[in-house]
Amino acid sequence: MVRAGYAPVMHLRRSERCPRRSPWRDGVLAVCVAAAAVTGALLAPPAGTHLDQVAYLLMLTGALALAVRTRWPVPVLLISTGCMLVYHLRDFPGNAGVIPLLVALYTAVRFGHRRLAVVPALAMVVAIVKDAGGLGGTPADNGSRETFLLLGWLVAAAVFGEVSRQRSAYIRQVEERAAEAERTREEMARRRAGEERLRIARELHDSLTHSISVIKVQAGVAVHLARKRGEEVPPTLLAIQEASGDALRELRATLEVLRTPQAEEDADGAGPASGLDRLPQLVERARSTGLPVRLEITGGRRPLPEETDRAAYRIVQEALTNITRHAGPAAPARVRVDYRPGELAVEIEDDGRATADQPPVPGTGLLGMRERVAALGGTLDARPRPEGGFAVRARLPLAPVPAMTGGKRGAR
Repeated sequence: MVRAGYAPVMHLRRSERCPRRSPWRDGVLAVCVAAAAVTGALLAPPAGTHLDQVAYLLMLTGALALAVRTRWPVPVLLISTGCMLVYHLRDFPGNAGVIPLLVALYTAVRFGHRRLAVVPALAMVVAIVKDAGGLGGTPADNGSRETFLLLGWLVAAAVFGEVSRQRSAYIRQVEERAAEAERTREEMARRRAGEERLRIARELHDSLTHSISVIKVQAGVAVHLARKRGEEVPPTLLAIQEASGDALRELRATLEVLRTPQAEEDADGAGPASGLDRLPQLVERARSTGLPVRLEITGGRRPLPEETDRAAYRIVQEALTNITRHAGPAAPARVRVDYRPGELAVEIEDDGRATADQPPVPGTGLLGMRERVAALGGTLDARPRPEGGFAVRARLPLAPVPAMTGGKRGAR
């Protein structure tokens, strides 16, 4: 296991060896190195061979090759080494060929080609042998001393490249560990959220599902007995039976969403929750409880985003529930749904007992409405009316959605 510190990296991927960088930077570096090499050669003391076209060609070739050093570090190192060696063997003034070689060697080692450092080392051995009088040359003490100094510079360039490589590897490891830690935290958060959803689903199933099922069964039995006796079934009892059935359906859909939050809709297009397509049934159920409700839908009906469709239905549902509980007996109510360009307007008004002087205390129902509307980027205004009663007005922005085919919910 790698511990904190400069961990050794045995092998680098190609993308790590040659990271992308702006080509013009290497181009500018190559031009600067070429200028430095030529200037150094012109200022150097005369040697056995005067500067000629071959000398300039060797200096410029070794230096300008650095323009592609990050893309092809190995060929650049070989070219710079060859130019340096030929320049030295031809006994041109100065050590201009070494400057590009230092940069090329640093780059090769920096990108993980440490073994290739032996290539310029062998070239320096050949230069030392030549300076010592081998290869048909004339012994030169000063030249041999300078060659040893240049060999030291090459070692320093290689060491500097290795240190830079290790530092980059260390930084990369730190970044990877940080990214892995972040992924781990996100996975733990998702797992905990999933466990909490499952817990809530179990609690809802064990408590609400059983109670609502009992209500539905008892209401069904009462309806059956009334019809068996030839009696008229009370509308309230029918409303209880229908409402309990709808509550069971929506509760089961909610439990399914809690257990599989990414579940897709069934192929038949039946979505997991109610939308405005079930608004007439909702209003009819409210009427069966004795609440006079008038439904008005204006504008051209068109497909709605699923979240907007569901939010509009829930707003109407909660508003009608509040009217039944707080507005007083038989308080007339009006529901208006207006399909406007770019938005959906939903208004629910009643002629109940609420006044501006004595507004009702906001509960979790109104809070849930505001949260739904805010999540969609809309606005909600819920307050007593000046002439008496209460009004809920919501504006939900609409984003264009493609027409659905195959019976998908929303194409109504």
